[in-house]
Amino acid sequence: MTENEMLTSRGNPLVKEFRALSQHKTRKETRLFLVEGIHHVGAAVEADWDVETVLYAPDLLNSEYAHELLSASAKKGIRCQSASADIFRSLAGKENPQGILASVQQRATSLADLKNFQRGAAIIAPQDPGNVGTILRTLDAVGADGLILLDGGVDVYHPKVVRASMGALFWKPIARTTFDDFLVWTEENALKRIGTSARGTSDFASLQEDMKNWILLLGSEQKGLSFEQVAACDALLSLPMRGRGTSLNLAVAAGILLYGLTEKTARV
Repeated sequence: MTENEMLTSRGNPLVKEFRALSQHKTRKETRLFLVEGIHHVGAAVEADWDVETVLYAPDLLNSEYAHELLSASAKKGIRCQSASADIFRSLAGKENPQGILASVQQRATSLADLKNFQRGAAIIAPQDPGNVGTILRTLDAVGADGLILLDGGVDVYHPKVVRASMGALFWKPIARTTFDDFLVWTEENALKRIGTSARGTSDFASLQEDMKNWILLLGSEQKGLSFEQVAACDALLSLPMRGRGTSLNLAVAAGILLYGLTEKTARV
């Protein structure tokens, strides 16, 4: 790895660039986003995303893998820049940072890019970036094919999405589209639309076992699915609420449903 002069000034242009990536406006203008942590940066590099710069603090790096990651990044031609611990802490989103950050090029994914899509989830205008990242992580865990965000919602490159995905962001595609285009795409790809609603009358046991290709349709955290969206579903699942609560967190509900659907309709 090529030695470079350590950054020690908060006024350095690169330091300012990294700090600005916490803002949606800057991410939109530069088409870059911030990735923090050894595991997350490692996933970006391993998955061959376009990593522009890796910023690291030598005094904070306590992992052998982190040093291997820096060497691998440099061999790939990625710019690796050292910074003081003070500078790094001023940029990190965690109280006890691991000593490595990266700026990475965003990817624009359309429905047409989703090849051989057999199972996944779609969310109507999600508002909580932590939920989106957690659902993406769960999709990776169950071996699903990707996530689709419908009719707006959070920035998928928000730092909370990146952190909550635990690296899944770099392995599972996220596409954006409208609900109407989503309906056309699911018809063209013979995907069953499985909705979620307190008004649902189905459970996992009632689903057909030969329902191999499906997509779980989730409403937004506040509004759920509209009557129009419910009507477009091939099946409507609900989860029993036996306590005083009337609903579950979106990511928790999605996790239960994704595991249940995967077990019920396991690929053969």
